[in-house]
Amino acid sequence: MARYVLQRIVTMFLVAFVVVTATFFLMRALPGGPFSSERNVPEAILRNLERKYNLNKPLHEQYLDYVKGVIVWDLGPSFKYKGLTVNDVINRGFPISARLGGIALTLSVTLGIPLGILAALKHNTPADRAISGLAILTAAAPGFVIAGLLQYYLAYTLKWFPAATWGGGQLRYIVLPVLTLASYNLAWIVKLTRSSMLEVINQDYVRTARAKGLSELVIVYRHMIKNAMVPVVASLAPMTAAILTGSFIVESIFGIPGIGREFVQSITNRDYTVTIGLTVFFCLLLAGLTLICDIILALVDPRVRLEKEG
Repeated sequence: MARYVLQRIVTMFLVAFVVVTATFFLMRALPGGPFSSERNVPEAILRNLERKYNLNKPLHEQYLDYVKGVIVWDLGPSFKYKGLTVNDVINRGFPISARLGGIALTLSVTLGIPLGILAALKHNTPADRAISGLAILTAAAPGFVIAGLLQYYLAYTLKWFPAATWGGGQLRYIVLPVLTLASYNLAWIVKLTRSSMLEVINQDYVRTARAKGLSELVIVYRHMIKNAMVPVVASLAPMTAAILTGSFIVESIFGIPGIGREFVQSITNRDYTVTIGLTVFFCLLLAGLTLICDIILALVDPRVRLEKEG
């Protein structure tokens, strides 16, 4: 296991290096520059700005300087936010997105797994059809549609929550964005848990447990759920990375200053360092969470452990 973890860590940093390289040169390949949108700025000032941010150096020197900075986690200054570095942008936006995402993910898991199990145990009953139908409908609806419906009914009609205000993270201000973020992941977990449980229900070891006279509750908790959770746990890594790093649509609709909105704005503003820095951050976060989920899978499912060691 230790050898496998070490190999994955090495692979994670190699992938990060490839991502840094690809993102750096792709951003530089785009026409224009970070200051090309500035109008009525004298040419001398533009040259001074390029000199300040080392944009006047040859491209390979800029790349080497940036890689050296990434190694020590110095992602450079922002071209658009005066006095801020990319690290400052991450430190400012990520806690907000992570808080919303963490609450949404907790809600998705705590509701999605029980509902998926219930739908599987009540297969082809009205309860199963209702849960499955609602999950399919929710998964198919775009995020802005869910957000709009929640705003219309809960904010404008019932006036229970603010429609689109951050409010410093107070509870009443985060309910609607959390529900919007959780909706798709909740539906996905319900569908995945249900399908996994249906595969497990007819396995030989489940029939053997019933033949031994074990109660249905013991069979479900000791034999079905543990094996059915393997694909659910495997899907949590990309799901967690996506939800913790925010959603540009949700953050824009509800006026949340999270890292998802910062990322898209950096692309629009041609803020090279912020775009590349956030891409590297997302990459490392996804790789780290995937590694954690793989370790959990190896502990939950002995078959995974044997495959990794082999």
